Amino acid sequence: MENKQVTQNDVAREAGVTRSMVSYVINGTEGRSVAPETRQRILEVIDRLGYRPNKAAQVLQQGEVAFASKRIGVVLRDPDMFRRPYYAEILAGIHTAAHENNFKVAFIRFFEEFKDPVLFNELIHEEEIGGLILIATDQCIKGAEDTRLVQRMKERIKKIVCVDWKFDGLSSVSFDRRDAAKKAAEYVIHKGYTDLSYIGELDNRVDGIEDVLVSKCQVYGAFDMGGGYEAVAEIQKSGHLPRAIVCGSDEVAYGVLCHLNKLNISVPAQVAVISIDGLETSSYITPPLTTVNVQKQGMGCKAVELIVSGKAGQGEAALNLELPTELIKRVSA
Repeated sequence: MENKQVTQNDVAREAGVTRSMVSYVINGTEGRSVAPETRQRILEVIDRLGYRPNKAAQVLQQGEVAFASKRIGVVLRDPDMFRRPYYAEILAGIHTAAHENNFKVAFIRFFEEFKDPVLFNELIHEEEIGGLILIATDQCIKGAEDTRLVQRMKERIKKIVCVDWKFDGLSSVSFDRRDAAKKAAEYVIHKGYTDLSYIGELDNRVDGIEDVLVSKCQVYGAFDMGGGYEAVAEIQKSGHLPRAIVCGSDEVAYGVLCHLNKLNISVPAQVAVISIDGLETSSYITPPLTTVNVQKQGMGCKAVELIVSGKAGQGEAALNLELPTELIKRVSA
């Protein structure tokens, strides 16, 4: 077997099954069940013989569009997203759901890369992928050129899902940022902390906080741990520490807690801290962080499910789903 390409026929012969049975196992063919012991025997033969799918043969057999229909492309805002645990959980959800549905993630690239027409034409077409997921790429759209790029993707690929943002005429999976911030603010107000400041991204999370405040909230822009840390320094210079700080994300809250600790300010005795995200690490920091949990993996899974089911429509058929959030009460507020 070492001197030639191992085929499905070779695997079938070694496993004592039909070639069709081998194909069902390899391709996860819908409506075809294979006994667990038979499936295991086929997989063991595949491993022993070193079988690998012949892409060229698959394309010839199925046709390029049919072959690509179970391949999904993923577009991220920028490389920094790989370092952010929030987006790592979304990607984990995408990979998990793709695997469970016998789909494959064909590529993970960055928005700016697709301004190269060669790469755009290589990857963004129906003979390469059957679906496309755009994660938080709203922060890349700064002008008409960027909007046109999304429109061109929309024309090329019929099943597109925006995750953690929305684009007119495309399906999306997100959470209600305004409502999540409102939940956080309502919780600390209910505990008697009426003097609030907000540190985080300057989007409709700010509106959610102001929905429940009588007086105006002090707002400081930040999007990561460093931004949260620096925002506390700015608050300290003003000479007035709020009784509670609502953070736009757990990462921002980590920076806030770090600087408060440096200043020997007790949390929550002197300043309560609450945030939005629900990262796993938030339960292990000191003090454990009260946060509004966002279904991060759930958003990734749901995006894949919309593509797999064919419900990721466009125009009037576009679906815009908002997954619910949940308050997790811990020590920090």
